[in-house]
Amino acid sequence: MKVVSIISHKEYVSVLRSVLPAKIFQPVPHRLLWLVPHSLMIALAIWLVAAKIASWWLLPFLSLIVGNSFASLGFLGHEIMHGAVIRKKWVQYLTAGICFSPFFVGPTMWRYWHNVQHHIQTQKPDADPDTAATYADYQRRPALQWLYRLVRRNGPLFFVMLSVWFSFHSTQMFWRLQKAARGRPRLVLWMERLIPTTAWFSLLPLLGLVPFFWVYVLPLLIGNFIAMSYIATNHLLNPQMDEVDPVVGSLSLIVPKWMDILHLHFSHHIEHHLFPAMSHKFAPIVKEAVKEIWPDRYAELTMGQALRLLWRTPRLYLDHDHLIDPVTSEIFQTIHRGLDPEDPKPVNT
Repeated sequence: MKVVSIISHKEYVSVLRSVLPAKIFQPVPHRLLWLVPHSLMIALAIWLVAAKIASWWLLPFLSLIVGNSFASLGFLGHEIMHGAVIRKKWVQYLTAGICFSPFFVGPTMWRYWHNVQHHIQTQKPDADPDTAATYADYQRRPALQWLYRLVRRNGPLFFVMLSVWFSFHSTQMFWRLQKAARGRPRLVLWMERLIPTTAWFSLLPLLGLVPFFWVYVLPLLIGNFIAMSYIATNHLLNPQMDEVDPVVGSLSLIVPKWMDILHLHFSHHIEHHLFPAMSHKFAPIVKEAVKEIWPDRYAELTMGQALRLLWRTPRLYLDHDHLIDPVTSEIFQTIHRGLDPEDPKPVNT
């Protein structure tokens, strides 16, 4: 890929606003209706297992359905908290709180973590909480050294890690944010975590350990895997930067149409970083405009290609434009900085 320079968010928006229809920047309240089918599917699965109606061979299928609903509700909660669905704050917090509840992520924490820190500081090392660690971080943190040696590039544990990554990272963010909070904000963070935790784990004594595994534990692992298949590929193959460029710093995914609908067009991530408060429903319109105006800057891969590329390259930044394997010392380029998606090879061999 051709190396491209940085353009500010403001410059992109200035150009795009002049060619995009104004209607796409209005909230889309009917997106809240996605709560209904997913809530019903989760409730039905719990009832089928609790009533011992589901046969043993049906249990993994039910877990897959519930796990997908967990992830899909998370995508909906993400859209709600950006104000793209409804503008009333109390409705945002209530509905997003329900959507995020399987992951124990409160809406207040999400706003601080995602809306404020991630979007404003996207791909800035030491500022964006969702970017990968740097080699300098690795050298001074023993925990990172242990982790990166355990979860090896090209290793099977990478895909296992996807199934716990979101929950693990959100727990890290909870402790980081609540330690920084004072007074009432800290209490809110705790309450928004304890209420969903209590609600979901109240099913354990009611259902028993094995049924609880099928209707919550395994679905949570599946929900993590689905969510992280998007989230990890959205930025971690892109360069880090000192000035935010929402196009160069993000990657959009190509997925089957049915999957894009089911997951609320979450695959359109460049579009989302350009207009965070716009409903994902209109992301395809923005995609067409960006690809027409900046064809050399727009990067997209199929989800399979992106996951394979993520698996084949290391997750430590040597510098803004390069990734390094701390065990083999192999260095790889990033997207927009020379990385070949079809055949990623280290540049120092």
